[in-house]
Amino acid sequence: MSDAPECTVGSLLATRLREASNQIASRWLDRIAARVSLTADAIFPTDDLLDHVPLLIEGVASYLESTGTHIDDDVPVVAKARELGAMRHTQGFDVYQILKEQQLLGAIILSYLEEVVDEIDVSCTRRELVSCFRRAEEAIEIVRQATTNHFLQLSTTRVREREDRLRRFNRMVSHELRNRVTAIRGAASLLEEEWLEREQQARFRQMVIENADALHQMLENLEALSRLESDTRQHRNVLLPQAAAEAARQLRGVAQARGVEVRIADNLPAIEVNAAAVELCLANYISNAIKYSDTSRKDRWVEVTAEFRPREAGGSGGELIVRVRDNGIGVAPAARGRLFQHFYRAHDETITDVEGSGLGLSIVRETAESLGGSAWAEFPAAGGTVFAFSLPSRREEDAAAAGVTRVTQDAVPSV
Repeated sequence: MSDAPECTVGSLLATRLREASNQIASRWLDRIAARVSLTADAIFPTDDLLDHVPLLIEGVASYLESTGTHIDDDVPVVAKARELGAMRHTQGFDVYQILKEQQLLGAIILSYLEEVVDEIDVSCTRRELVSCFRRAEEAIEIVRQATTNHFLQLSTTRVREREDRLRRFNRMVSHELRNRVTAIRGAASLLEEEWLEREQQARFRQMVIENADALHQMLENLEALSRLESDTRQHRNVLLPQAAAEAARQLRGVAQARGVEVRIADNLPAIEVNAAAVELCLANYISNAIKYSDTSRKDRWVEVTAEFRPREAGGSGGELIVRVRDNGIGVAPAARGRLFQHFYRAHDETITDVEGSGLGLSIVRETAESLGGSAWAEFPAAGGTVFAFSLPSRREEDAAAAGVTRVTQDAVPSV
């Protein structure tokens, strides 16, 4: 940047820009909300995020009045621009929307400067005035580049992670599909043999049915996973109790056949969740619990519970934790560390009449992690197993929906 002499009009315009920062931020927010499928609250879901918008304008103002300085990567305005890029990435914006909202910000700032420049009662040359507006445009461009570049970096990282995950998953699915199809073809071919006894025919027919059912379940999982990988703005959101009821409905017949009662807690938080993700996770957990129910028990059950844990005092959002507990046969200590590995089945050697691919728990883990959460198992001393997953919540209203009252950091939140 040239070392041009200090321009008084630049300092005065910068002052006016700072004074109007909240007004400009509000105008920008309204213009963005009119162009994307998000409400104004969703575009900047917390006050903290909305408050950093005037800091972007402050960066433009500082650059406008300081003719001998540069904006580099260390100044706060660049950090705030990168934060905006990260938030837009999380919200599922695309590159066009990022560029469009930055164009809107620039247009609003320059339009405001045009509105107030005639009110500045100070003499300056045309060259100085043009230089002021050029510096304002340069600052806006730097903010745009910082926001867009960070957004693209995060998007590139996500694409690479998805590609790696897809390659691993394709290998797993191909292996499992090949095994299932081979079993079906082999059993079907043997059924044509005239020498087979009636009991053998029944056993091979059952093999065909069981492997076909496993293929059907796998295809349903793949369909659900494909919905998770689609544009986040197109996801169907439902309340958690509704998602839990749907997962239980899907498995009602299997549960009744094995004498297992599926219970849904009455106090599930009424929080909006990704329908495909939560139903997929719950269906796999509940199915697992039904398969490994304890036949020696007269009362066999699996129960879905959940809780919302808010962030520390002063923060917004929190974490939704969903648990599926059963009074089944449990998991041996030696097998617990491998439960979420691909194709691992903890009871393969001890229980031979339960069909499965060993993919269910790994699918839950990858689904939860793809949404920023996690999946794990717990082993109560009283017996049975608890399978859980967590999903992040960035919305303030989730705490209210869960009946959580925010308290001081040292206090225990009530759920």
